[in-house]
Amino acid sequence: MIIFDFEYHKPDTVQEAIDLFQQLTLQNKQPVYYSGGTEIITLGRLGKLYAGAVIDIKGIPECNALEINHDKLIMGAGVFLTKLAETNHFPLLTESAGRVADHTSRGKITLGGNICGNFIYREAVLALLASDSKVTIAGINGLRTVPLLEAFRERLQLATGEFLVQVATDAAYLSLPHRGVKKTRMDRIGYPLVSMAILKKNNRLQVAVSGVCAFPFRSLEMENELNNNSPYETRITNALQYLPAPILDDVEGTADYRSFVLKNTLQDTLTHFEGDYNVSDGK
Repeated sequence: MIIFDFEYHKPDTVQEAIDLFQQLTLQNKQPVYYSGGTEIITLGRLGKLYAGAVIDIKGIPECNALEINHDKLIMGAGVFLTKLAETNHFPLLTESAGRVADHTSRGKITLGGNICGNFIYREAVLALLASDSKVTIAGINGLRTVPLLEAFRERLQLATGEFLVQVATDAAYLSLPHRGVKKTRMDRIGYPLVSMAILKKNNRLQVAVSGVCAFPFRSLEMENELNNNSPYETRITNALQYLPAPILDDVEGTADYRSFVLKNTLQDTLTHFEGDYNVSDGK
């Protein structure tokens, strides 16, 4: 059970949520925004999070949106991962989000909760990073829309009092050639040693990765190396020089083993999109 009491608020509008956060902060209630709530419950039970008030954003219409509008797929932060999979507007996102936890848990985890959480894997964000998606964020100064790739540096950068409202992906990305990969030690729903979302746009691969470092990432420098005309082995070796952080070394897998799995996954990815014959290999 959660070891502290808290107030529960469910605003009907974005502005009401922002105003509530300001009011509750002035009352020293240490409010937090709540969409799915699985992480709040987990951390609260472990004594790693305290909140005197939670603000449930699922009553806000914009946070529940899931539609294609003006050539963009609009996804609210309060949409559950199971609903994203069922509608399957974006197959690569379905693959990435469909590997988060088990089916029961995905029915409680929201898109915003997975993107904004503290959990290191956050696999739902991968397809969104790879697809140049944009995020709309609400705060005391109103709404702002920015590229996810700019706003997500190890985690979504939110100022105090801000929350994620929506994610928008250009419809042109929804049908691009793609591949979702998750490598685990044992079970397909276990924690990933390597998880990837890959899109091919204008004959270039766009790649987002989780499980390798302590946070999900997309590295444009890595992509440049993977997309040059060198032999596969050369591309991969050069790409790994641009990892944004050390490779994880934990109970799920040593750094050496993760590196091995990552190299093989990149090799399989290049083969998948370009074939076994690599001209620059001279084979």
